[in-house]
Amino acid sequence: MKSMKTELFGTFSMVARCERTGELGVCVSTAVPAVGSIVPHAELDVAAIATQATSNVMYGIKGLQLIKLGLSPSSALDALLREDEEREVRQVIMIDKDGKTAAFTGGETVEWKGHLTGRNYATAGNMLVGSQVIEAMAKTFDSTEGPLEERLMKALEAGQNAGGDKRGRVSAALLVMKRLEADSPRPWVDLRVDENPDPVAELRRIYEVFKVRYLSGKKV
Repeated sequence: MKSMKTELFGTFSMVARCERTGELGVCVSTAVPAVGSIVPHAELDVAAIATQATSNVMYGIKGLQLIKLGLSPSSALDALLREDEEREVRQVIMIDKDGKTAAFTGGETVEWKGHLTGRNYATAGNMLVGSQVIEAMAKTFDSTEGPLEERLMKALEAGQNAGGDKRGRVSAALLVMKRLEADSPRPWVDLRVDENPDPVAELRRIYEVFKVRYLSGKKV
């Protein structure tokens, strides 16, 4: 697999599915800029993917293509890992439209590192303060009701409140594919914060503004 890598050590993320609507999304935060342009990938009726650590965006691009062709997330991820000589520095999580998940944390990613999968989600992190970050994200997602974007936002906040990236805070992003206009494929929630001392809090502020303007039924 052609390498298109960006170092995103110190990242915590979640991919998730709404069981009621089938919507798919990703939330993520890290200690370097532009996380929203690298880590999250999603396509309605296909899958959501997060690629991090020494991130290679081809895991997102090709992963969606393979799942769209009918592969399960685990089969798609296995295929991508087999052709990647640098797989041990990767961290990838996937969920498809049916809620099937796959996750991989390479042995050469930086401690603390690991991943968890559960009903309608997968979460992962590397260079974190500890396992409590993704454990808090999983627990919060499981215990939160409401639209997928709200559940992901709360999960991201839980991860940050549990300590997050041990290097600090810089960027965050929220991506959710929604059906709001005649099966439009556009990401209806695609919010990003860069170069901010508290990016998750700033993402929440922007999300609340966006929610009133675009998700409340008001016309743009």
